Amino acid sequence: MTKIANVSADKALELLIEGNKRFIENHSQHPHEDQEWRIKLKEGQHPFAVILTCADSRVAPEIVFDQGLGDLFVVRVAGNVAKEKVLGSIEYAVANLGVNLVMVLGHEKCGAVHAAIGSDVHPGHIGIILENIKPAVYMAQGQEGDLLTNAVKNNAKIVAGFVRESQPVMAPLVEEGGVKVVPAYYSIAQNQVELL
Repeated sequence: MTKIANVSADKALELLIEGNKRFIENHSQHPHEDQEWRIKLKEGQHPFAVILTCADSRVAPEIVFDQGLGDLFVVRVAGNVAKEKVLGSIEYAVANLGVNLVMVLGHEKCGAVHAAIGSDVHPGHIGIILENIKPAVYMAQGQEGDLLTNAVKNNAKIVAGFVRESQPVMAPLVEEGGVKVVPAYYSIAQNQVELL
Protein backbone atom coordinates (compact mmCIF):
# COMPACT_ATOMS: atom_id res chain seq x y z
CA MET A 1 0.00 0.00 0.00
CA THR A 2 1.51 3.29 -1.07
CA LYS A 3 0.72 6.78 0.10
CA ILE A 4 0.91 9.29 -2.74
CA ALA A 5 0.02 12.42 -0.79
CA ASN A 6 2.09 15.59 -0.62
CA VAL A 7 3.56 15.05 -4.05
CA SER A 8 4.57 18.03 -6.17
CA ALA A 9 1.94 19.75 -8.28
CA ASP A 10 3.63 18.46 -11.44
CA LYS A 11 3.67 14.87 -10.16
CA ALA A 12 0.03 15.14 -9.09
CA LEU A 13 -0.92 16.38 -12.57
CA GLU A 14 1.02 13.49 -14.10
CA LEU A 15 -0.89 11.00 -11.90
CA LEU A 16 -4.21 12.51 -12.98
CA ILE A 17 -3.34 12.42 -16.68
CA GLU A 18 -2.09 8.82 -16.42
CA GLY A 19 -5.29 7.82 -14.65
CA ASN A 20 -7.45 9.54 -17.26
CA LYS A 21 -5.53 7.71 -19.99
CA ARG A 22 -6.26 4.38 -18.30
CA PHE A 23 -9.94 5.35 -18.07
CA ILE A 24 -10.09 6.32 -21.77
CA GLU A 25 -8.44 3.06 -22.79
CA ASN A 26 -10.77 1.03 -20.55
CA HIS A 27 -7.82 -0.14 -18.42
CA SER A 28 -8.88 1.37 -15.10
CA GLN A 29 -7.09 -0.15 -12.12
CA HIS A 30 -9.57 1.02 -9.45
CA PRO A 31 -6.77 1.65 -6.94
CA HIS A 32 -7.14 2.11 -3.19
CA GLU A 33 -10.42 0.30 -2.77
CA ASP A 34 -9.31 -2.86 -0.95
CA GLN A 35 -10.02 -3.53 2.70
CA GLU A 36 -6.42 -2.95 3.84
CA TRP A 37 -6.48 0.53 2.28
CA ARG A 38 -9.89 1.34 3.79
CA ILE A 39 -8.60 0.41 7.24
CA LYS A 40 -5.58 2.64 6.72
CA LEU A 41 -7.89 5.58 5.90
CA LYS A 42 -9.15 5.53 9.50
CA GLU A 43 -5.86 7.22 10.40
CA GLY A 44 -6.65 10.23 8.19
CA GLN A 45 -6.80 11.45 4.64
CA HIS A 46 -3.87 12.29 2.40
CA PRO A 47 -5.23 13.35 -1.01
CA PHE A 48 -2.72 14.37 -3.66
CA ALA A 49 -5.00 16.73 -5.65
CA VAL A 50 -8.04 18.95 -5.26
CA ILE A 51 -10.61 18.73 -8.04
CA LEU A 52 -13.20 21.51 -8.18
CA THR A 53 -15.81 20.32 -10.64
CA CYS A 54 -19.47 20.48 -11.51
CA ALA A 55 -22.14 18.57 -9.61
CA ASP A 56 -23.16 16.92 -12.92
CA SER A 57 -23.66 13.20 -12.36
CA ARG A 58 -21.66 12.36 -15.50
CA VAL A 59 -18.49 13.89 -14.08
CA ALA A 60 -17.05 11.72 -11.30
CA PRO A 61 -13.38 12.63 -10.76
CA GLU A 62 -12.41 9.44 -8.95
CA ILE A 63 -13.62 7.44 -11.96
CA VAL A 64 -12.47 9.83 -14.71
CA PHE A 65 -8.95 9.92 -13.23
CA ASP A 66 -8.95 6.25 -12.08
CA GLN A 67 -8.20 7.11 -8.47
CA GLY A 68 -9.42 5.57 -5.24
CA LEU A 69 -10.60 6.40 -1.76
CA GLY A 70 -8.54 9.15 -0.16
CA ASP A 71 -6.66 10.10 -3.35
CA LEU A 72 -8.67 13.17 -4.40
CA PHE A 73 -10.24 16.01 -2.44
CA VAL A 74 -13.30 16.67 -4.57
CA VAL A 75 -15.42 19.81 -4.35
CA ARG A 76 -18.56 19.72 -6.50
CA VAL A 77 -20.95 22.55 -7.24
CA ALA A 78 -23.06 23.37 -10.31
CA GLY A 79 -20.91 25.17 -12.87
CA ASN A 80 -17.75 24.57 -10.79
CA VAL A 81 -17.98 28.11 -9.42
CA ALA A 82 -15.85 29.16 -6.46
CA LYS A 83 -17.18 31.47 -3.79
CA GLU A 84 -16.51 31.61 -0.05
CA LYS A 85 -17.54 28.10 1.04
CA VAL A 86 -15.99 26.40 -1.97
CA LEU A 87 -12.83 28.45 -1.64
CA GLY A 88 -12.65 27.57 2.05
CA SER A 89 -12.83 23.88 1.20
CA ILE A 90 -9.99 24.24 -1.29
CA GLU A 91 -7.92 26.25 1.20
CA TYR A 92 -8.43 23.53 3.81
CA ALA A 93 -7.04 20.85 1.49
CA VAL A 94 -4.04 22.97 0.50
CA ALA A 95 -3.18 24.49 3.87
CA ASN A 96 -4.07 21.58 6.18
CA LEU A 97 -3.66 18.46 4.04
CA GLY A 98 -0.62 19.55 2.03
CA VAL A 99 -2.21 19.29 -1.42
CA ASN A 100 -0.15 21.07 -4.08
CA LEU A 101 -2.44 20.81 -7.12
CA VAL A 102 -5.89 22.29 -7.61
CA MET A 103 -7.69 21.48 -10.85
CA VAL A 104 -10.81 23.38 -11.91
CA LEU A 105 -12.60 20.92 -14.18
CA GLY A 106 -15.34 22.16 -16.49
CA HIS A 107 -17.14 19.69 -18.72
CA GLU A 108 -18.87 19.24 -22.04
CA LYS A 109 -22.56 20.22 -22.20
CA CYS A 110 -22.58 21.79 -18.73
CA GLY A 111 -26.19 22.53 -17.81
CA ALA A 112 -25.31 25.43 -15.52
CA VAL A 113 -23.30 27.17 -18.24
CA HIS A 114 -26.06 26.45 -20.75
CA ALA A 115 -28.55 28.08 -18.38
CA ALA A 116 -26.26 31.10 -18.01
CA ILE A 117 -26.32 31.50 -21.80
CA GLY A 118 -30.12 31.48 -21.81
CA SER A 119 -32.71 33.53 -19.99
CA ASP A 120 -31.75 36.20 -17.47
CA VAL A 121 -34.53 35.08 -15.11
CA HIS A 122 -33.76 32.07 -12.91
CA PRO A 123 -35.89 30.99 -9.96
CA GLY A 124 -34.44 30.22 -6.55
CA HIS A 125 -30.75 30.18 -5.76
CA ILE A 126 -29.61 28.98 -9.18
CA GLY A 127 -29.49 32.62 -10.27
CA ILE A 128 -26.60 33.25 -7.87
CA ILE A 129 -24.58 30.48 -9.50
CA LEU A 130 -25.43 31.64 -13.00
CA GLU A 131 -24.39 35.23 -12.28
CA ASN A 132 -20.92 33.87 -11.49
CA ILE A 133 -20.82 32.13 -14.89
CA LYS A 134 -22.04 35.12 -16.97
CA PRO A 135 -18.53 36.65 -17.48
CA ALA A 136 -17.44 33.41 -19.20
CA VAL A 137 -20.49 33.58 -21.44
CA TYR A 138 -19.76 37.21 -22.40
CA MET A 139 -16.19 36.27 -23.32
CA ALA A 140 -17.39 33.32 -25.41
CA GLN A 141 -19.74 35.46 -27.46
CA GLY A 142 -16.75 37.01 -29.22
CA GLN A 143 -14.91 33.75 -29.84
CA GLU A 144 -14.96 31.44 -32.85
CA GLY A 145 -16.46 28.00 -32.35
CA ASP A 146 -19.25 26.59 -30.22
CA LEU A 147 -20.63 29.11 -27.73
CA LEU A 148 -21.33 26.56 -24.98
CA THR A 149 -17.95 24.82 -25.23
CA ASN A 150 -16.11 28.14 -25.25
CA ALA A 151 -18.12 29.40 -22.26
CA VAL A 152 -17.40 26.22 -20.28
CA LYS A 153 -13.68 26.52 -20.98
CA ASN A 154 -13.67 30.25 -20.19
CA ASN A 155 -15.48 29.55 -16.94
CA ALA A 156 -12.85 26.99 -15.88
CA LYS A 157 -10.10 29.51 -16.66
CA ILE A 158 -11.83 32.34 -14.81
CA VAL A 159 -12.50 30.20 -11.74
CA ALA A 160 -8.92 28.89 -11.74
CA GLY A 161 -7.67 32.48 -11.83
CA PHE A 162 -9.98 33.44 -8.98
CA VAL A 163 -8.74 30.52 -6.86
CA ARG A 164 -5.11 31.20 -7.79
CA GLU A 165 -5.31 34.89 -6.80
CA SER A 166 -7.45 34.57 -3.68
CA GLN A 167 -6.11 35.99 -0.44
CA PRO A 168 -4.86 35.36 2.14
CA VAL A 169 -4.18 31.64 1.61
CA MET A 170 -3.88 30.68 -2.05
CA ALA A 171 -2.03 33.58 -3.72
CA PRO A 172 1.04 33.41 -1.46
CA LEU A 173 1.29 29.62 -1.86
CA VAL A 174 1.02 29.89 -5.63
CA GLU A 175 3.58 32.73 -5.71
CA GLU A 176 6.02 30.61 -3.71
CA GLY A 177 5.80 28.05 -6.51
CA GLY A 178 4.71 24.97 -4.62
CA VAL A 179 0.99 25.12 -5.36
CA LYS A 180 -0.51 25.17 -8.86
CA VAL A 181 -4.07 25.86 -9.95
CA VAL A 182 -4.92 24.59 -13.44
CA PRO A 183 -8.10 24.79 -15.53
CA ALA A 184 -9.23 21.76 -17.51
CA TYR A 185 -12.11 20.53 -19.68
CA TYR A 186 -13.67 17.07 -19.61
CA SER A 187 -15.19 15.73 -22.82
CA ILE A 188 -18.01 13.38 -21.89
CA ALA A 189 -18.10 11.99 -25.44
CA GLN A 190 -14.35 11.25 -25.55
CA ASN A 191 -13.84 10.64 -21.79
CA GLN A 192 -10.74 12.83 -22.08
CA VAL A 193 -9.51 15.63 -19.84
CA GLU A 194 -7.87 18.50 -21.72
CA LEU A 195 -5.65 20.96 -19.87
CA LEU A 196 -6.51 24.53 -20.80
